[in-house]
Amino acid sequence: MGVHRLSIIIDAPADAVFALWIDLDRMGEWVGGVTGVADVTGPVDQAGTTYTVLFGRMRSPTTVLEADRPRHLRTRFGNPILKGESDVTFEPNGAGTLLTQEFRTRGLVSSIAARLFATGSYRGSFRGELEAFRQIVEREARPTMAP
Repeated sequence: MGVHRLSIIIDAPADAVFALWIDLDRMGEWVGGVTGVADVTGPVDQAGTTYTVLFGRMRSPTTVLEADRPRHLRTRFGNPILKGESDVTFEPNGAGTLLTQEFRTRGLVSSIAARLFATGSYRGSFRGELEAFRQIVEREARPTMAP
């Protein structure tokens, strides 16, 4: 089993960070290769909810194992290339949020694929996806200035 842990500080409150994280319709804005989400059975912030993340023709069935809005979300996901669990915490950090994501992969192919995704900060890597996510949340959390 491979374990990869990444953290990023986001200049936005945990409620806003968590809300965007579970917005399945927008996942493709920061997760590389996502072309859609299908078969959603309930609210993503509720344990037991299932959905399928689409990467073109490849599908990744996902189950919410634990959810504690806006502090924690743990899911199990799986397809032939990458399968395992994602455990994400959202902790207040001053006026912002410390987001920590831990991936635990299962199987040899998943361990190799996760190692590739965990290396570097290119778009599509785990770090690159977190950085893209941070930019979106911070841009949307900024107060708009009235003219």
